Amino acid sequence: MKAHSLLLAAAVLTAAAALSQVSSPSSTANQLVTLLTANGLKADVSFLASDLLEGRDTPSRGLDIAAEYIAAQFRRAGLEPVGDDGYFQTASFVSVTPNTDGLEFTLDANGSTVKANAASISLQEPVALNLDRAAVVKVAMEDQAAMDALTPDAVRGKVLVLEPSANQAANGAGRGGRGGRGGAGIATALASKLQPAAIVLFAAPGGRGGGGGGRGARLREASTMMAAPVAILSIADPAIRTALVAAAAPTISAHIAAPTVVTSKVRNVIGLLRGSDPALKDTYMLITAHYDHLGIRDNGTPDHIFNGANDDGSGTASVIEIANALAALPTRPGRSIVFMTQFGEEKGDLGSRYYAQHPIFPLAKTIVDVNLEQVGRTDDLEGPRVGAFNLTGFDYTDLPAVFRRAGEQTGIRAIKHEKNSDAYFTRSDNAAFAEAGVPATTLSVAYDFPDYHKAGDEWPKLDYENMAKVDRTVALAALDIANNPQAPKWDASNPKTERFVKAREASMAAAK
Repeated sequence: MKAHSLLLAAAVLTAAAALSQVSSPSSTANQLVTLLTANGLKADVSFLASDLLEGRDTPSRGLDIAAEYIAAQFRRAGLEPVGDDGYFQTASFVSVTPNTDGLEFTLDANGSTVKANAASISLQEPVALNLDRAAVVKVAMEDQAAMDALTPDAVRGKVLVLEPSANQAANGAGRGGRGGRGGAGIATALASKLQPAAIVLFAAPGGRGGGGGGRGARLREASTMMAAPVAILSIADPAIRTALVAAAAPTISAHIAAPTVVTSKVRNVIGLLRGSDPALKDTYMLITAHYDHLGIRDNGTPDHIFNGANDDGSGTASVIEIANALAALPTRPGRSIVFMTQFGEEKGDLGSRYYAQHPIFPLAKTIVDVNLEQVGRTDDLEGPRVGAFNLTGFDYTDLPAVFRRAGEQTGIRAIKHEKNSDAYFTRSDNAAFAEAGVPATTLSVAYDFPDYHKAGDEWPKLDYENMAKVDRTVALAALDIANNPQAPKWDASNPKTERFVKAREASMAAAK
């Protein structure tokens, strides 16, 4: 009996040892524990999200300081500078500040004249305008067929009025999200397509007005600008809306002074960890994040600085620390890894789109983009999110399997958020690369957290221990991808990837 017990115990210990060997971290994973630390991430984020950088608006002095900091960290890691100016890929950026002096908007309808309160007018696209009884073309925003039927000839020299649906009117038709889904996004698309004299849309009474609104901005690039800017006015004056909707043949007179235009230099920050495999080193993996945020805004509180610690100081710090860790390993990855932080994501993915239009490395040889955004906060509004991260477009590529393998060594799970995985796919910088055909995803921990786009998004609120584990998982996944002769692929059987698959095929064909 005693001998039997000893044999049984030995068998159990052997099995346990074997199981431990299978599930224990690799030597690389163990090295990453030392090379990629919570304190390192905290040091980066606490600087990038400090008040000194004033919220890293695009463009701003704070954004420039952040760019210099990131470049210094790439230099410390030994990454190769590959931009047109050292670690910087530069672009010209135009800031447009509305001039509200003498702002006027008058409607003539049914024999009467209604003048808008200047404080109710917000200029989405601040362009000089002088109209004298210009004719009006009205179209309901909920009538997609009617909007599609509009032609430049039908609206040339006229004011295009976008009538909101009842729901849009109640919630403010002029308010559009970052994806351009609201009235503001519709107006911008129609302005580019139709080139009317001006576009008018409506905000809810008491909503966004203020005689000029915020500052417009765009890259000075023909591919990203409208043929000629069109004045877009959002009006919160209910008298104007009522008269415009009711009138059969209204005319509009308006005066907007020329805006103040300032051209600035903005920069993507890019460093290269050159691959070691002769057959793979001329193919490239992107690890990206945006380093801009919302800057300084009047939000009705004493704290006007939107520091953007989680959005996206966390992603930027992660790019820095993953680069530093991978560069410190004794063996270089097979493929080359491009580490890039982009400007202007908060203004429409400007930096990533600029790179996609001016790639430093051929897009046909760029095998993947792993974009990092909001990886530091674990206090998701849906509940605590520790030990797991999300991938957008979870079913679009074969990337989840790679991240799950890496997570087995770090104790971090790659999960699919059933509601947000697809919906958020086009809401960060990965979208620009996907549209160019590059398999891409954005990795995040919390899709929505209490201080999203608020002044309270500050560095002490991040969970740096969890963030370090997530970043080690990304680093292991990056090595898996970089050393695998088989590049990541779109899932062509998923109908949602059709345009990305076609873009990839076109890119590869053009490269031959």
